Formats: sequence, C-alpha cells, structure tokens
Amino acid sequence: MSQYSAIVMEHFLDPRNVGELDSPDGVGQAGNAADGDTVTMQVAVDEGGVISEVKMQVFGCAAAIASASMTTELARGMTIRRAQELTREQVADALGGLPPQKMECSNIGPDALHEAITEYLAGGGPDV
Repeated sequence: MSQYSAIVMEHFLDPRNVGELDSPDGVGQAGNAADGDTVTMQVAVDEGGVISEVKMQVFGCAAAIASASMTTELARGMTIRRAQELTREQVADALGGLPPQKMECSNIGPDALHEAITEYLAGGGPDV
C-alpha cells in the first residue's frame, strides 16, 4: 500500500502545467536543498490581477512534484491576493493529505508561487 493518496500519485505520474510561458509576468523558485527538491514557477496575470496561466518545472520526490502540480491547478483563476495566501496545508489537503514526514516537500509549490507573485508586484502589477 502506498503512503500517498490516489490524487498525489495522479499528480506525480502526470504533473499538470509543466513547461514555460513565453512572457511570464513573474517567476519564482523554491526548493529543499537537503532533499534535492526544486521548482521554478511562472505566472501570467491578466489586467484584473487574476492569474490566467501558471507553468512550472519541478524535480524531486513524489510529494514535491504533486504539490507543485496541485499548486498550479489551485492558483489558476485566483486573484494575486488570494494566491499570496495559499498555504502548503491547503495544497496538501487538496491532494488528499500527505504523510507528516513529507509536509516539508509540500512547501515548494506555494513558496515558488509566492516568489513569482513578489516578482510580478515588484514590476508594478496591481495587488488585487
């Protein structure tokens, strides 16, 4: 029996939104050096401050890949402000839970998203 939910395995085996945007409005990177997990996340934001597109490149364990993938799914359609509030616990819940020892892996998706938003805001984008 796997320590991961069916949703985690689905996002691990078929991660969503992998790739790069042609002209991202913000790019963020995060990782856990001790575990070798790393993710780069790119966002496109529409004129209303809503995330219209999210792409990612990720390397790591099943939990890290699945959480980054789920983060992209959750972030699309969110306002910048709502996306800034997305937590690793919310991502883990959306995945059907993660084992306690894998919760550190779940932080890289939201952390990279928050970094991409920070870059977007630094470029003069509206905080809505």
